[in-house]
Amino acid sequence: MDLLVVGAGAMGRWFGQTVDCTLAFTDVDSDAAERAADALGARSVPLDGDEQFDLVCLAVPMGYAAEAVEMHAHRAVGGMCDVTGSMATPLDAMRTHLPDRERFSLHPLFAARNSPGNVAVVADSPGPLTTDVLDSLDHAGNTVFETTVEEHDDAMETVQAAAHAAVLSFGLAAEDVRDEFSTPVSSALDALVETVSAGTPRVYADIQATFGDGSNRVADAARDIAEADPERFADLYRQVAETAGGPATDRPEDGHASDRDH
Repeated sequence: MDLLVVGAGAMGRWFGQTVDCTLAFTDVDSDAAERAADALGARSVPLDGDEQFDLVCLAVPMGYAAEAVEMHAHRAVGGMCDVTGSMATPLDAMRTHLPDRERFSLHPLFAARNSPGNVAVVADSPGPLTTDVLDSLDHAGNTVFETTVEEHDDAMETVQAAAHAAVLSFGLAAEDVRDEFSTPVSSALDALVETVSAGTPRVYADIQATFGDGSNRVADAARDIAEADPERFADLYRQVAETAGGPATDRPEDGHASDRDH
């Protein structure tokens, strides 16, 4: 398989080195494409070239997915896929510009440095190239699972936009305190803040722009908690406990909250 990866960042490199192929990179930053090619024993090609490949994979920011599909559709002889992190927009564009070729969208649910992991896939118009890619991902230790565009994009509102908003909000709200005051809960949140803030701001901004309803729900929930009287707070607490499958009791003998919950 001759593969062109459009986007020489971490995820584009991960995809290129994971799939069994003859590999080329292109990028708006030609130096980045050359560095990726050198690192993986591949080659770099011009962004606006006409050379064709069996498969083109788009590893570009979410906001550029539709534009990238249109720009590179003529280079994809057999098919196109993406690892942008959203699915509705790139697949809609692929249906328009590659109506008779293979189309599939992949979402590695991890940073490239943390691979292997779970990879969501929507095989919109599968074929032998799709099978080869999925086999390569599986052989590399990833857990590939099928989903739908709607299920995936709805899930991202929770597992990405809402989760990131909650963690970053804690990071913004937290004040500097002595380490001795830390609890298991606060320590876990501190670790999550460190993990999220070690990423790339643009990537997290793209997620919020695409799946922002999740962060809006976090903001609404935080406001509800902050304004709740004790009875309302207890109801909210029980809702969370029931969702999490844990007990929520009001028994006095359970002790002070700092003993019981931390």
